[in-house]
Amino acid sequence: MVDNPIVDTPTPSVSAIRGGMLGRILHLWRMYAALDLAFIVADLKLACLYIVADTISSVALVTGMLLLSERFAGIGPWSQLQVIFMLGYATTVSGVLNTFFGYNVLMISRRIGRGQLDHTLVQPQPILVSLLTEGFTPFSGSATLFPGIGLLIWAITGLALPITAGWLALFVINILSSIASVLAFSFLWGSLAFWAPRAAEEISSSATQLLDQLKSFPLDGLAPLLLGGLMTVVPVGVVAWSPCRSLLGIDQAPYASWITPLIAVLMSLIAIFVFRKGMHNYERTGSQRYSSLGHRG
Repeated sequence: MVDNPIVDTPTPSVSAIRGGMLGRILHLWRMYAALDLAFIVADLKLACLYIVADTISSVALVTGMLLLSERFAGIGPWSQLQVIFMLGYATTVSGVLNTFFGYNVLMISRRIGRGQLDHTLVQPQPILVSLLTEGFTPFSGSATLFPGIGLLIWAITGLALPITAGWLALFVINILSSIASVLAFSFLWGSLAFWAPRAAEEISSSATQLLDQLKSFPLDGLAPLLLGGLMTVVPVGVVAWSPCRSLLGIDQAPYASWITPLIAVLMSLIAIFVFRKGMHNYERTGSQRYSSLGHRG
């Protein structure tokens, strides 16, 4: 008698599926880390120049605000060390994004507009796993991360902040929320490339560059309408200003620590909805990359 494979095969539990996905992600991170290391050692001189240039560029983005805080012993309600903490927080957010979401994941419009999404879709794994792993570049992409961590350590040491388990939990929640907000903003605008691949191919890079250029400015004193726009429509405030106000005790409202996570959740839901709409359109139209009439054909 032949066993019935449909009847005899046990159904995997939800925990087993999740464990398998987590194991897959960790395995892919190890693989992409090895590939990134191979890129470094293939031409060590060029890689070092690339990393140094990226570090200088990242530091230059916050140097102006550092000099202003030094000249005026702070900015508004922010002391000099509090400004340094905010700059470290903002730089760390950028560093994590560059480390985990390189290779046109953060700049998702490039992947869509250039037809690179096809390379992701043909892989035998969920697209979420691909997007969480393909951009992992811990060696070449972490040039921004270490200056950010250094600024944070400098500020925390000087401010003598009471680092408790609760404070650390809020710090992790808020920094993950800031990262999610930047990703959602990039994916929201980048989804336009599903409908206009040529015109919107670089729209994600423009969107994230806008956040990078404004993230280091304290937004205290702005009119409510403008401040609301910079917290939602162009979410500069949630990249560093709003979470740092609550973590440093500048804003002591009981809900202050949850503003950034709430905005991150709302933005992520909107971005997922729009991205899925774009994917449905992509199913009907496909990529123009390999078409004789396409802009890269």
